[in-house]
Amino acid sequence: MSTAAALILLLVALSAPTTVESQTISPECPASCTGVDIPYPFGIGAAGSGCFREGFEISCTNNGTDLPVFANKSTPVVNLYVYPPSSQVMLPIGYQCYKLSRSPSNNRTEVKSNGTSNAKTNNISIDGVHRISNTRNMLVVLGCATVALVKNNYKNGTLGTASGCLSFCRHADAAQDGDCTGIGCCKVDTMPEFDGTTAFEFLMRVSGRSRMLTYSPCDYAFLVAKNNYTFQKSDLMSMETSRTMPVNLDWAIRDSSSCADATDPKYACKSNNSRCVNSTNGPAGYTCRCKDGYEGNAYLPGGCNDIKECRNKTKHCAGNDCVEMDGSFKCGCPTGYWSNDPNTVPCTPDAELQLAAKLAIGITLGISFLLIAVLSTLLKLQRRRTKGFFKKNGGLTLRNVGTLNIFTKEEIKKITKNNSEVLGRGCFGKVYKGILPNGTAVAVKTSIEINKARKEEFTKEVEIQSQMIHKNIIKLMGCCLEVDVPMLVYEFAANGSLQDILHGKTSVLPNFPLDLRLDIAIDAAEGLAYMHSSTTHTIRHGDVKPANILLDDKNMPKISDFGTSKFLTKDKDHTVLVVGSMEYIDPMFSETGQLTQKSDVYNFGVVLLELITRKPIVYDGSRRLVVEFRDIYRKENSGGSMFDKDIATEEDTYILEEIAKLAVMCLRKDVEERPEMKEVAERLAMLRRARKSGNINHKSPQYFEEIGADGAPMSFTSEINN
Repeated sequence: MSTAAALILLLVALSAPTTVESQTISPECPASCTGVDIPYPFGIGAAGSGCFREGFEISCTNNGTDLPVFANKSTPVVNLYVYPPSSQVMLPIGYQCYKLSRSPSNNRTEVKSNGTSNAKTNNISIDGVHRISNTRNMLVVLGCATVALVKNNYKNGTLGTASGCLSFCRHADAAQDGDCTGIGCCKVDTMPEFDGTTAFEFLMRVSGRSRMLTYSPCDYAFLVAKNNYTFQKSDLMSMETSRTMPVNLDWAIRDSSSCADATDPKYACKSNNSRCVNSTNGPAGYTCRCKDGYEGNAYLPGGCNDIKECRNKTKHCAGNDCVEMDGSFKCGCPTGYWSNDPNTVPCTPDAELQLAAKLAIGITLGISFLLIAVLSTLLKLQRRRTKGFFKKNGGLTLRNVGTLNIFTKEEIKKITKNNSEVLGRGCFGKVYKGILPNGTAVAVKTSIEINKARKEEFTKEVEIQSQMIHKNIIKLMGCCLEVDVPMLVYEFAANGSLQDILHGKTSVLPNFPLDLRLDIAIDAAEGLAYMHSSTTHTIRHGDVKPANILLDDKNMPKISDFGTSKFLTKDKDHTVLVVGSMEYIDPMFSETGQLTQKSDVYNFGVVLLELITRKPIVYDGSRRLVVEFRDIYRKENSGGSMFDKDIATEEDTYILEEIAKLAVMCLRKDVEERPEMKEVAERLAMLRRARKSGNINHKSPQYFEEIGADGAPMSFTSEINN
């Protein structure tokens, strides 16, 4: 019997280049490649990126089709696992094919390995982190007179250890699909500790049978993961020589020989809930696992997390009560039940405890029914009280006002998110920001407490306010009457108050030009003029000051805070109700005890002084703006020395003097000498037109006085109405 041997290279190098160790993973490190998850210590990235541990680098073409490979290698990687520490790769099959010579004396065999003729033996280095798994792979040999061996430690022609099997068949029908017991196909487990050089050796067919068989022209041998190959008789005839098979590899941290030798900073088990396990595949190394009761990635800080066993009480506690513990769980029985082993034996009723439990349940139910009865009574009382508030606050009348929304107490809580955002304080309480269901921002403020004497007056004022539609008056959108003190809902002014802009510690408009100040003064005056004369009922505001002039997101002023507003009937042109700021109160009140619409004019004169001086009504401790300005104006016939330096330019001197003159007119002690708000608005609008015309420097101060009260150009009326 003659034999010839040809060694077929099968395996690939599994070592990886050196890189810098990192304990943490950057979020920029790819988590997968072509559908293959890349868990740490494996990783994709540049050296020093911290994406992988030394020896675990993966290369990825990221083209959507090619599988990832070990760095600088060509072996496709199918799966990477942290626990158990393993990888699955695709390795090519080994084969040798025969050709029948036309001349019997020249009968010879041509040997091919992966398409290369006359292949020689090659060493295969696997001295990196991987070893071929000897428990999860098998050697498969296909042929009809073939012996194949897989050899380990094959160096310089010296055989170390080997595993192999014989496959034989006499004719084409001898082999059967699915049968790999030696007829056409044989298989055998691989030996442990694959390292150094691993190769296949095919032993040639028996003399006289070395020619090509038509039903088995080639011999095949390959490593394959167990349960991943089923023999098919057609493979004897023609198996694709470029075919690859999945092979399982074991890996370990091999820069230390064991757990005992592993030291910081290269110690790989980073999670506090991890433990080290010595490797069983290969001569050295260790792996990391999560402690019992934990799961995850032991190679990452914080990577091992508590297993929530109680989510499956049937599996862990036989359906009994389950309590999670750090790294564990505890099984038990509910009150009235017992078990000699709650971990495995279901709980059953405890007769003695059952009686006590029934008594406890009875007492509990009794108390519960009592509480329900008490709560039901309290709810009825609360509803009755709510209805009482609604009636007391004029709800029966106001609910018929078509322009007014009536909000319930619960709706106000939702709108203000239970009064979570405080905007400031009004005359009678806090002001809250709210959001209506349609997304509109509103301000919700407390009104005044209503009694029987005030009820009719309050409802009339709310009705009138809801009907005042003017771009420079804050709109009353609705109210809540189910509380002791009514809540009023107004449109929201995003840019705060004129007080904040003029005198706030951090001004929202540090650059406050004269044009904008004049616009605000005109619009505010128009709003007050509308309130005084353009509504069905004559109204005075009663507390005009910068804090009550709000600005929307386009700095459009809106007169606000109607908490002190008072409507005046035809036979009643004054009120004695005073709730406003004392610094702004009309001096006439100290003599007559009455406030009128001309009191609003007085207040507006103070606002004009604050606009042109940017000084609060009381400044420098105790100096009063009105008194100081009057004294200077009387002495110098000018207010120039008190004008705000930011706007007191030479070209605007005449405008500022005219505004000052108008303010002094508003502040006259004799109310009959004070102008009406409509006249104030007209004079201010005329000043704005004159300034915009560009001819202001050619006019004397008397120019504005001469045309101020008598009338205006034809375009003047249209500007006021805009």
